[in-house]
Amino acid sequence: MSDAWLDAVKWNEDGLVPVIAQDAGDGRVLMVAWMNREALQLTGEGDHAVYWSRSRRKLWHKGEESGNQQKVKEIRLDCDNDVIVLQIEQMGGIACHTGRRSCFFQRLENGRWQTVEPVLKDPSEMYGKR
Repeated sequence: MSDAWLDAVKWNEDGLVPVIAQDAGDGRVLMVAWMNREALQLTGEGDHAVYWSRSRRKLWHKGEESGNQQKVKEIRLDCDNDVIVLQIEQMGGIACHTGRRSCFFQRLENGRWQTVEPVLKDPSEMYGKR
């Protein structure tokens, strides 16, 4: 596969593009992450999501530690060519490192953020003691 499709992406000053991971079944936004060119290329050539970890400064194969991989069904680029949406199947049903289905588990209620989704699996069971 030619990598010319990667040239269409408008990378930010750090060589990254934001990525929204969306459940292909129900449309729920599960997480937002970042990809560099290599991560997007690996994701496009394979069938599992690969991201760029800004904190660790390395490629991050989603689920490499937790086992909660993301099987990619479709990759889309927005109209400005600067945001990627991955339609994914979330293996294990957990996308968030907190052990929840989605990273978006807090809702604004009466001027305060309230946790509105349960932990499905204790993070220490997924990652070991940190």
